[in-house]
Amino acid sequence: MRAVVQRVSRAAVRIGERTTGEIGDGLLVLLGVHRDDTEAQAEKLAAKLVELRCFTDEAGKMNLSCRDVGGEVLVVSQFTLYGDCRKGRRPSYTDAAPPEKANALYECFVGHLRTLGVRQVATGEFGAMMSVSLVNEGPVTLIVDV
Repeated sequence: MRAVVQRVSRAAVRIGERTTGEIGDGLLVLLGVHRDDTEAQAEKLAAKLVELRCFTDEAGKMNLSCRDVGGEVLVVSQFTLYGDCRKGRRPSYTDAAPPEKANALYECFVGHLRTLGVRQVATGEFGAMMSVSLVNEGPVTLIVDV
């Protein structure tokens, strides 16, 4: 699994005119699922992100986690994170999990986040064409692979 994680002051995902997920201070997680990923990896990634120390403490150091600051999480499925651009001009997505497996692991990941004490977990809609808006704080953007 691969996640692009951004520390945000707000983020939202829309499908057409409908907002499907929206958060305030917290993390926007763009989640890619590899064809070989498992539920154990979804659980491990969820636990890691909840404890990832990317929020600043009173001394201005990144020492606090999303759970520490009472942050929220918005998760958006992003199969293109496994796009291979090394050859030619068209990315290959053969490393991305097929939709049925990817959706099951996406839901597994979101479910684990909800059990780990995150104040609010919002989502996009798997497989939909979405518009994501955010205000990246810091800016802080991390790539996390498990």
